[in-house]
Amino acid sequence: MKTVETDCLVIGTGIAGSVYAYEAARKGLRVMMLSCGAWDCANSDLAQGGIVYEPELDAEALLQDVRLATAGLCNEPAVRELSAAGCEAVKKIFLTDLHTDFSRDEAGNLLFTREGAHTKNRIIYWKDTTGHSLLSSIHKALLKEPNVTVLQHTSAVDLLTLSHSSEDIMDRYAPLTCFGAYVLDNKTGEVYAVKAKKTILATGGAGQVYRHTTNAEHAFGHGVAMAYRVGARVMNMEFMQFHPTVFAKGKSFLISEALRGEGAVLRNSKGEAFMPKYHPLKDLAPRDIVARAIEEERLKTSHDCVYLDITHEPAEHTKTRFPAIYETCLKEGVDITKQWIPVVPAAHYFCGGVYATADGRTNIVNLNAVGETACTGYHGANRLASTSLLEAVATGYLCARSDARDIQSQSFRLPQPKAWVTPDKQPDLNLIKQDLATLKSTMWNYVGLVRSATHLSRAEKILRHLHNEIDVFYKGYALNQELLDLRSGTQTALLITYAALKNKHSIGCHFIR
Repeated sequence: MKTVETDCLVIGTGIAGSVYAYEAARKGLRVMMLSCGAWDCANSDLAQGGIVYEPELDAEALLQDVRLATAGLCNEPAVRELSAAGCEAVKKIFLTDLHTDFSRDEAGNLLFTREGAHTKNRIIYWKDTTGHSLLSSIHKALLKEPNVTVLQHTSAVDLLTLSHSSEDIMDRYAPLTCFGAYVLDNKTGEVYAVKAKKTILATGGAGQVYRHTTNAEHAFGHGVAMAYRVGARVMNMEFMQFHPTVFAKGKSFLISEALRGEGAVLRNSKGEAFMPKYHPLKDLAPRDIVARAIEEERLKTSHDCVYLDITHEPAEHTKTRFPAIYETCLKEGVDITKQWIPVVPAAHYFCGGVYATADGRTNIVNLNAVGETACTGYHGANRLASTSLLEAVATGYLCARSDARDIQSQSFRLPQPKAWVTPDKQPDLNLIKQDLATLKSTMWNYVGLVRSATHLSRAEKILRHLHNEIDVFYKGYALNQELLDLRSGTQTALLITYAALKNKHSIGCHFIR
């Protein structure tokens, strides 16, 4: 079995992993990044609205808004630390080093907007493709960085730990310590080992375990599943946030909350603006409240969607402010300057994940988690809008700095890993697709926006059986990305369902009927 070695193995190439790689490489560390597909295929690239940034951070005001949106479940010390670090990193990396595109006025000053549950304008943005602007600018910088190697179409399979993977039999008694991962070359089918002093999980969210989602193609919770299998602590797994507004006709895609920040109004099929009935903040209420209000209005009116109305705003402003949304809707036959946009909720952001400190430390030595894969507690039971990119930037930034100090001051043991044995038999792709469809429909129907004890119990039975079948199936066939998606997705879905069953009380985006 081939074995390669690096200082830092970053699994994932979204904004959290990319900021980590940028900062670590600048501190002289060798970084290897893995992407299961093209390296820009990440949830970060799809982020539309913006990123929280204040040149002079009003930490207490932001904390108050986070506390409200997260149903009081946020980790307040983490919110303070990550908000400050995130604003520092945005200024240092994106505004100063990379000159990333952000929308500005004629004098060159940053423009600030507001989204749901914010009490002030503190969000900077680039039109309606902020995530793409951030990610593309830092990817360009990484391509010029000699200390960074990017392996596209290469997937992490399992983590290497001393107690599970070392050839040295005495390592079974070692503390839980990670030293890299087995990886799959998706083009050749070869599985080999990457040994690393630090391993960073930056695999994004888990929205693809649901039938309807805003997430990137392979966002099945790979980082959570791999970490859980080697004994990492996971938490807040029941808190899957559903974005209220996803295009409801034809191809699904996100309709940014920033439209409501710019004055768009939600209407039911009768044309009624319904959000004033549900919350004092009306259309800018926290996402869980807006999403459930939409579902209630759909049921009341026996209609398959509600509508987002921005037709009262100047057409040219709408086209300029939201060019990607305008063009995408137009391709689907909706001119948003003249017609209401049909919308429904969809699985969007995973507030839970692998327990991690603000600088990415998990309970496993030398295994870190950053961005959406991690659960720092910043997002509590329901994420505040435009804090996801902020937390991703902050965790990647802080984690790289801590790792640089560790690598300079500590010794690391990277033993020879056990050889990976790959069966020659190819899996049945039709069977995998059928199991993925079962997974997604089970989660959507029984562990979705509105839950019940009966539905969750049924989901547990279905998913437990599916997990057992897949575990046997997985061991008998050659690996491919679809099989990895199914394995990780089923494990992550079970963890979400277990947590939802255990939590008997409605809070944030976990709503029990």
